[in-house]
Amino acid sequence: MTELAPTPVRRARPQVLSLTPAAADRIRSLMASKGDGIAGLKIGVKKGGCAGMEYTMTWASEVGRLDEVIEVDGARVIIDPAAILYLIGTEMDFKTDKLASQFVFNNPNQKSACGCGESVQLEPATGAAVAQD
Repeated sequence: MTELAPTPVRRARPQVLSLTPAAADRIRSLMASKGDGIAGLKIGVKKGGCAGMEYTMTWASEVGRLDEVIEVDGARVIIDPAAILYLIGTEMDFKTDKLASQFVFNNPNQKSACGCGESVQLEPATGAAVAQD
């Protein structure tokens, strides 16, 4: 009798990023103004600023093989694979006040920020956030 190999158990992947309705509305609006050649808003992180890291946002014309894609009501965000561990559990919002309109990242992996708000100190997600079922 031939023994069957056990079926691998697939774990649910942790959500990298969620969008508030305000962020989804703004991204959808911006994508519409850019035309058909845009695949989505690409989010990443890079070294820089006085706190050590900065969020990056660029328009992407295609989705890379290892990119993570989040779609909410027609708004598409593409996550750079190098940024995934820094963004796990992050909520992206869009805020408007008297002086500014901007995307805001509510990131549980953020340990501190500089006084001017241009850069943050991020640590990669570990433990329960990465091993989420």
